Amino acid sequence: MRMRALLGLLGCLVLMAQKAPVIDPVKDVSVAFMKGEVIVQAPAGAHLKSAFMSVKLKEGTPGRLEVGPLPPTNAKDELGDGIWHGPVEIPVKGQDLKGDVELVVTYQPCTEGEGAICFPPKDRVLKVSAAELSGSPPARGLFWIFLGVFAAGVLASLTPCVYPMIPITMTIIGAKGGGKLRGFLLSVMLVLGMAVTYSVLGLVAARSHDAFGAFAQHPAFLIPVSILFAVFALSLFGAFEIRLPSRFQAWLQGDGSRSGFAGAFIMGLVLGPISAPCVGPVIGTVLLAISSGGSALLGALQLFTFALGMGVLFTIVGTFSASLPRSGEWLVKLKQAMGLVALGFAIWNLRFIVPVWLSYALWACELLVAAGVAGVFEPAKGLGQAFRKGLGFLALAVGLILGLRAIETGFGVEWLPRMGNSKPELPESWRRAWLDGDYESALARAKAEKKLVVVDVWAEWCAACKELDEKTWPDPALNAWIAQNAVAVRIDTFDKRKDLQKPLGILSYPTVLVLDGEGKELRRQLGFQKPEVMLDFLKGQ
Repeated sequence: MRMRALLGLLGCLVLMAQKAPVIDPVKDVSVAFMKGEVIVQAPAGAHLKSAFMSVKLKEGTPGRLEVGPLPPTNAKDELGDGIWHGPVEIPVKGQDLKGDVELVVTYQPCTEGEGAICFPPKDRVLKVSAAELSGSPPARGLFWIFLGVFAAGVLASLTPCVYPMIPITMTIIGAKGGGKLRGFLLSVMLVLGMAVTYSVLGLVAARSHDAFGAFAQHPAFLIPVSILFAVFALSLFGAFEIRLPSRFQAWLQGDGSRSGFAGAFIMGLVLGPISAPCVGPVIGTVLLAISSGGSALLGALQLFTFALGMGVLFTIVGTFSASLPRSGEWLVKLKQAMGLVALGFAIWNLRFIVPVWLSYALWACELLVAAGVAGVFEPAKGLGQAFRKGLGFLALAVGLILGLRAIETGFGVEWLPRMGNSKPELPESWRRAWLDGDYESALARAKAEKKLVVVDVWAEWCAACKELDEKTWPDPALNAWIAQNAVAVRIDTFDKRKDLQKPLGILSYPTVLVLDGEGKELRRQLGFQKPEVMLDFLKGQ
């Protein structure tokens, strides 16, 4: 008996574990501010969808709020949308704010398990002092930002526009052959000259963040910049070579008058424009990030750090008179890889101002070029080349798929299967029996035919709604009962029929209502239910 009771108790616990918890979308979801981050967390058995997550200043508040990127999601729902289990930490920082500030935090909670529901997006007001919001980003965040910028500078020194010039430059300024201390000091002066050039760029971008940031989103800026980066990419692919004017080249390789500390500093100042064809994509990305941040000091320091990274090899060669590995096949591959980065940056810049079909086509071109660079059409002579060729075949396949998608989108045809369609749909055989959004016609028909009205209330972002459409409504017994006893209507009250949201008392999705012909509610069911449970509900059992 005790064993049976224990087994029965365990069975009940399993069933309870499969039921979706009942939560209050406001009281049970915590929203807090801590150390420069807004932290949103749903209770156990629930998750937060990424689609509606946002933080912004309350309308009419003077000043500016910078919201960092949302953290990566850690799961997906039935629609394929990203969701979070656990706390969601969103970095925020204020500019020109005073006193206590009200932040509007928008989130969307959904429960999980049988009877799962999704609530409409909720707005919560969070009061935070301007002093807390204006504080510096967390130290760990700054560390990774500056480390990334420094690493970008080191990689920039390996590009074909910079790398071959390192030994030549060190010879011109007299850093080689003059002793380690003199070589080190001359190298430092050269790097400081580079740092001044890039820091001024960062300072200008940060100081003009409003004007620069707005202009940087305008087609008049994006199109020419994309064309310029495409030209850089073609040069890096070997279509042509970008050369400095001959007079300037002669000046650089003159009679040694540019040697010495002042000459080293001047050489550092001019190295920025010389390296533009290769470091342009990196500098452009950093400048856009700085312009959106608006901090003059951080902007200047980021590009100062970039210059320090770029100067590492210069300092090593100047101090120890080190000889660099000769240019060869590795430098050609690096040059081509930088070309892919430049081309990708040009395409990414245009993502908001070109038609969808053209965006697909441009990314298809990028991947087809990447396939060629990876050597997909060349014989593999080793394990490394075979691996690179495998990546090339992958790029080729994805590029062809994107090319087909571009044709589909441009000409309105469908050749490829669609995955993860977010709009809940019934199978074709049953969908024709449901009215789509026409609540009034459903009531009129039900009254005339003396039937009930079954209302399936759904929303585009509702994963549990999709579960109903895939696992519940197609059930033959369920649909046979509906066809005989009711008029069925599906209504998107979140987007298309907002006028019915309040009259029907819709607080979460999905909601299934049974009404009489006069529109009087007889019963309602929340969340996803299995076919047999839904049938009992419709029958009133």
